[in-house]
Amino acid sequence: MTLRNEQEDVTFESALERLEQIVRDLESGELPLEKAIENFQEGMKMAKICRDKLDQAEQKIEMLVKENGEFLKKPFNPEDER
Repeated sequence: MTLRNEQEDVTFESALERLEQIVRDLESGELPLEKAIENFQEGMKMAKICRDKLDQAEQKIEMLVKENGEFLKKPFNPEDER
């Protein structure tokens, strides 16, 4: 299965849950080296899936902005808020 297919099949919540489990396993220090490396690689894939899904959600968000007494739709850009 390609990463693209995994991204479509995995929800943000399930990827985040799996990533949290991988972190707990790695932090326990009880995994053999080969399994730790395998889990690390899977964790990197889960992190990429989460980041991509957040980016996709951010692009879909629009804000209602009041200008000159009228409400206008404007794409959400967190860089504008800084």
